[in-house]
Amino acid sequence: MPSGGALLVVGDVVTDVIARHRGSPAPGTDTSAVIRTLPGGAGANVACWASHWGCADVRLLGRVGADSAAWHERELTACGVRPRLVVDPRAPTGTVICLVDAEAAAERTFLTDSGAALRLEPGDWSEELLNGVGRLHLSGYLLFSESGRALVRTALASARTRGVPASLDPASAGFLTKLGADRFLDLVEGVEVLLPSRDESCLLTGLPDGAEAAAELSRHVPLVVAKQGAGGALIAGAGAVLATVPAVPATPRDTTGAGDAFTGAFLASLLRGDEPVAAAAEGCRAGARAVERMGARPPTSGDAATPTEANAAPAVG
Repeated sequence: MPSGGALLVVGDVVTDVIARHRGSPAPGTDTSAVIRTLPGGAGANVACWASHWGCADVRLLGRVGADSAAWHERELTACGVRPRLVVDPRAPTGTVICLVDAEAAAERTFLTDSGAALRLEPGDWSEELLNGVGRLHLSGYLLFSESGRALVRTALASARTRGVPASLDPASAGFLTKLGADRFLDLVEGVEVLLPSRDESCLLTGLPDGAEAAAELSRHVPLVVAKQGAGGALIAGAGAVLATVPAVPATPRDTTGAGDAFTGAFLASLLRGDEPVAAAAEGCRAGARAVERMGARPPTSGDAATPTEANAAPAVG
């Protein structure tokens, strides 16, 4: 597969409010939780993990509100990402409330207000964004708005003209249900690498078995790298599963962003020239590291921030 060059990620930048609790929240009263406000967004997370995994030039196109644009730019820069953030004149930055159950393998439930994230549009795109780029990655969340779908078409057409391979992560089984499998597969025509979760693979094909679903998807997209959580990852092409990559053992604390970590490390590895199986093994390593920390981003020097610095996060609500 082609290697070298920068990674350009186009996708969502949001503010995550993570509440880690034990058991089901008690209705009508208080439930004790550890709550943190952290930077997130599938596209932004992928970019940060790709940089953390050794990709020297990672760029991100996203849309945020004026309320937290400066904070998100600082956080992305601290992760080694070169952000190009469009400040939306009307919508606030998207916010996701992540409910993480510490007693259920740190599984999470999302409450999502997409805000400015889904308002990316073709006017935000520039051909110059692809200068020096070796790979283009698109967040699947872009497909859940009309303007985002138009941007995906524009970006894929530009990448095709430049000979830049493109990848896409479907992003959300819940949103995919509303979009529909047939429409999704039409929209991703031209994508060379698809990185779905097991649930997304099964939803897109109607098949209950993760391996069969990955194989079927690879009839539509040349390379499918299907994330299986604790089951590792499957590599599929031309209608067949080509390899199974085992997971790396981990003790989950927060599974938010684990799939994004996998994708970022996988793409960084491909850009170094690794074959897909080796790249998927790197993805599994990153995913295991991600679930053992709170939040969806890799560690940075700012993790040891003072209380004053930590309080610089934007207000939510």
